[in-house]
Amino acid sequence: MRYPVTIVATLIGLAICLYNSTGYDPHNMVFFSLSVPAWIADLIVDIHEVNVYLMYVLTIATWALLGFICDWAIARNRRRSYR
Repeated sequence: MRYPVTIVATLIGLAICLYNSTGYDPHNMVFFSLSVPAWIADLIVDIHEVNVYLMYVLTIATWALLGFICDWAIARNRRRSYR
């Protein structure tokens, strides 16, 4: 199985984190809009007490997982259509 969606989704997660870390997202609007772990962390604890690098790693991992799920669904659909 090839993983093109996983690679693209991982790169999207990496781009979100790099954009946030450069300071061009001063109020973290893009990061909090597109980071699922940041949503969950904001619901559980005060977001100012969370390690930023942990949020970056979890964001990239979440995007990679979403891409892998998409790749898995595409491969499953292709296997079904060939039968």
